[in-house]
Amino acid sequence: MITKKQAMKSLRILSIVFAMLSLQIQADEPALFSTENLTPKTALKAALAALEKCRDEGYQVAVVVTDRNGLPQIMIRDRYAGAHTHETARRKAWTAASFRVGTSELVSVTAAGQSQSGIRHVEGAIMLGGGLLIDAGGSTVGAIGVSGAPGGELDDLCAQAGIDAIEEDILF
Repeated sequence: MITKKQAMKSLRILSIVFAMLSLQIQADEPALFSTENLTPKTALKAALAALEKCRDEGYQVAVVVTDRNGLPQIMIRDRYAGAHTHETARRKAWTAASFRVGTSELVSVTAAGQSQSGIRHVEGAIMLGGGLLIDAGGSTVGAIGVSGAPGGELDDLCAQAGIDAIEEDILF
């Protein structure tokens, strides 16, 4: 036999469930959403432009272009770029895509003693300049990472050259 207290508790639970269901039914939010990503051809164009910029400056680098989620689409390494550069470039692009900010901006805000220093412990994240977001119409569509120039600022310049090369292609 159910007591009055148990019945009231069951009624409260049912009321909460019905309220939650009615809120969900009333929501105008669609069940699916679409995102924009770079095509492989566009990603390759950006990577080649970044590589050429660094070559023109005298640097041997690796370049990785990822989709908006940080998954690699293109990796290209110049003939004399160091063995570590492709992995470092991948991690820079992944970090930019994951945290939705250029990696140079993360260097100081994640330093020891800063409130966001814990980000440095995220597996795969790297706090070195050279990773930039690729945005189109206010939406992130990819990221680019460059490694091998003597300093993150120079890697950033090459990555920006890659973005500049596709800017007209990705405008909405």
